[in-house]
Amino acid sequence: MTERLHRVAMGLLVADGRVLLAHRHPRRAHYPDCWDGVGGHIEPGESPEQALARECTEEIGVAVTRWRALDPSVVRLGEDLELHTFVVDDWRGTPANLAPEEHDDLAWIAPGELGSLRLAHPALVPLITAALNH
Repeated sequence: MTERLHRVAMGLLVADGRVLLAHRHPRRAHYPDCWDGVGGHIEPGESPEQALARECTEEIGVAVTRWRALDPSVVRLGEDLELHTFVVDDWRGTPANLAPEEHDDLAWIAPGELGSLRLAHPALVPLITAALNH
């Protein structure tokens, strides 16, 4: 029996040729101790864009003002995870870790640093690369 489908919105904030990634807390049940984009579950009745805006406000304290869906905008990671990915290139506020129970670090990552990071999923490499080349 297949588990319930988890729909997730992820924002890749891009500035000065770098992408902002969040390090998932080692005590997280899913994808612990690795780097990931900013985001989270899409709530019932919420669009992926609404979830993106909400998660960026809750997790890093920024108001997203310009974004676009990455192509492809939806990626299936296994049978139970649907990832909606957005490039965010304008926002109000300074990113800060407002969810220390979820993330224990934030970092601006250059393309050449991706290979040295433990990412939440290998599929993130082409997504991050595409976001940086937008």
